Amino acid sequence: MTGESPLEPLEPLEPLEIVTGSAAETRALGRALAPLLQPGDVVLLGGDLGAGKTTFAQGVAAGLGVPGAVTSPTFTLVQVHEGRISLVHADLYRLDRMREVLDLGIAEQVEEGAVALVEWGEPAVAALGAEHLVVTLVIGEDAEERVVRLHPVGASWAARADRLAALVGAGRR
Repeated sequence: MTGESPLEPLEPLEPLEIVTGSAAETRALGRALAPLLQPGDVVLLGGDLGAGKTTFAQGVAAGLGVPGAVTSPTFTLVQVHEGRISLVHADLYRLDRMREVLDLGIAEQVEEGAVALVEWGEPAVAALGAEHLVVTLVIGEDAEERVVRLHPVGASWAARADRLAALVGAGRR
């Protein structure tokens, strides 16, 4: 036993950063991430209010072949969409207690092979597992610009780190 936290990767992975110049570019980044996603993946979306978490999720959904519109789950808390992999899109912004998070059943759906995109999900890491990708969106210097940081955590994301870096590198302006 090394004393490492089960929520930290064995070797720290560096966050990757990309700047998008529009909602369409943020959506395209999400779409480009989708082929890297595997059944059981958890992606935690955080950052500024109104920075484009749902916009990014729309791109991921499109990349997973989800038909139709993907809207914010702010009031429904969880939406499930069918694509090449089931997509669970959740918003935990209004939840105060871990029990409320557990009651949503996100962890069970991930165990069954769904991909979870969880807005405001970092406080729920204990319920969702140590393997995850943190995507943080911050409003940039102008109203349309977004600074997007992708921080892979855990061995499964370490195995995909090169592909994730290539994705970010390909999108740099």
